[in-house]
Amino acid sequence: MKRSLGLLFLALCALVLVALPFTSSNYIIRLSTFAAMYVALAASWNVIGGMAGYPSFATAAFFGLGAYGAGVVLSKTGTFLVLGWLCGGLAAALFALLVGPAILRLRGHYFAVASLVTAVVLREIINSATNLTGGGMGLNLPPRISDVDLLARQYYAVMVLLAVGAVGAGVLVSRAKIGWALRCIEQNEDAAVVLGIDTLYYKTAAFVLSGLIAGATGAVYATWIGYIDPTDVFEDILSVKPIVMVLIGGLGTLYAPVVGALCFLLLEELVWRNILSFHAGVLGLLIVALLVFLPGGLKDLSTRLPWARRSSAKAQALAAAPAGEAMRP
Repeated sequence: MKRSLGLLFLALCALVLVALPFTSSNYIIRLSTFAAMYVALAASWNVIGGMAGYPSFATAAFFGLGAYGAGVVLSKTGTFLVLGWLCGGLAAALFALLVGPAILRLRGHYFAVASLVTAVVLREIINSATNLTGGGMGLNLPPRISDVDLLARQYYAVMVLLAVGAVGAGVLVSRAKIGWALRCIEQNEDAAVVLGIDTLYYKTAAFVLSGLIAGATGAVYATWIGYIDPTDVFEDILSVKPIVMVLIGGLGTLYAPVVGALCFLLLEELVWRNILSFHAGVLGLLIVALLVFLPGGLKDLSTRLPWARRSSAKAQALAAAPAGEAMRP
């Protein structure tokens, strides 16, 4: 029964995603595209941050490198969009493969600071390579479709497919051997080493997958927006947002990227747009509130709300009671 309900829910979600571009305005399509982008970024961070427990701030580095990787390839060669997106994702994955084995030997806040610096270094390199990237002037990527409505729906479809692929990759990782290894690392890395787990190998693999997804997302974003510059695509906030999304949804859970991204976008649209001058402050307060009151994300509401606690206690009592007693009124 539970499996059937889950399949029915997935079918309804798929129906909504398919019907949305045919029934909604360009504003809703744009919001939905951003929602899908947020889901992909959150899913990319969840692999290394949620499953392995490594607080990575390298998402902005991967995103920006993917955006510029695709932008440079497309502007210099005029090749197919898909090939440009692939080059952007692979550029970020290669960077993660080169940098990962070095910084993943660090732990805790040492790793967090090292991963944060990667975006700063890449931003300065991009700013200096004026002939290739345009430097601080940015890079223009004119749209290849003149129809605005068609362009909006094309990128909605691409970003949704990317988000579905990112979440699906997270599911596959969690059910594979690498998922078990990452959970062991998250629980106790020293014990994982004693068990014979090659922790550096699995951490690097997760870091590379995170880079691939975030890089591909940045590549699609670059061609969707049509203009990129270093301060935009390497912005530090791009490393913080995915963390907040996963914290909202529930750290390390498979549904965290979807739930967290949708809740985050709702907050961004309804609240933060009206208090732009205190945007960073609201984000900081939200992070503190999540860590203090809901460290497990929204799933912790079941233990925080009085009515939810009563329902949970009643369900546990019924489950523990003998069959005959459970059937009594």
